[in-house]
Amino acid sequence: MKTSIRFSAVMFWFGMAFLYLPMLSLIIYSFNESRLVTVWAGWSTKWYGELFRDEGLMSAVWRSLEVAFWSANTAVLLGIMASVALTRFGKFRGRSMLHSLVAAPLVMPDVIIGLSLLLLFVSMTDVIGWPEQRGLMTIWVAHATFCTAYATVVISSRLKELDRSYLEAAMDLGATPLKAFIQVTLPIIMPALVSAWLLSFTLSLDDVVIASFVSGPGSTTLPIEVFSSVRLGVSPKINALATIIILIVSLVTLAVWWLSRRKLQREKLAK
Repeated sequence: MKTSIRFSAVMFWFGMAFLYLPMLSLIIYSFNESRLVTVWAGWSTKWYGELFRDEGLMSAVWRSLEVAFWSANTAVLLGIMASVALTRFGKFRGRSMLHSLVAAPLVMPDVIIGLSLLLLFVSMTDVIGWPEQRGLMTIWVAHATFCTAYATVVISSRLKELDRSYLEAAMDLGATPLKAFIQVTLPIIMPALVSAWLLSFTLSLDDVVIASFVSGPGSTTLPIEVFSSVRLGVSPKINALATIIILIVSLVTLAVWWLSRRKLQREKLAK
């Protein structure tokens, strides 16, 4: 028993070190005085100032946040409609095809998705004249396409577990199906919607392969900007940017954990 516990503890700490030691190294070297990331020359915060003065990099940050925000909103909206069709309408003509189309981006390589969307946009430009050029709009459409698949999986799994008696009781009291869905179903599945939105936002913000196919001049996102700069050598500004992202994610995670813990404590006190 002791050997099993000791082995589990060793594997746990090995996994934690494997995951977080590179991040710790990145954070430390973001305060390096030297431009060379492999040579330590003392502590300095000058690269954070250089980061905020880099207009190209900061523009890429805001572009990525904008695209991720709208892609997540679109993915959740489409995910709700697809989930309702797959879980509430029973068997209908084309259900299997709809399920296959929704699930396809989950197993399809990003290179194939990016290339197929690029060919689609080129063909649409030739046929209907839209889009005139590839940019933020095409990136948004591409990201919403594959994020919808992930959002549908999260939302549909929650809808399958939902007791239909709540919806039926609301309609028995005079609510229309739409009103019952908005006032009864949506509040119940709200945690799933938030999870789907956060997952879609993260996937869009992190994507580099698909965006590299469908982006155009002046629409470079943050992952593409970072990938391009890393190929020429890792800049300490990238370390500083990564440190800020890690800090923001850690603070958000800590805040969510604290709010969840506080909610559980209130529920225990109420009982």
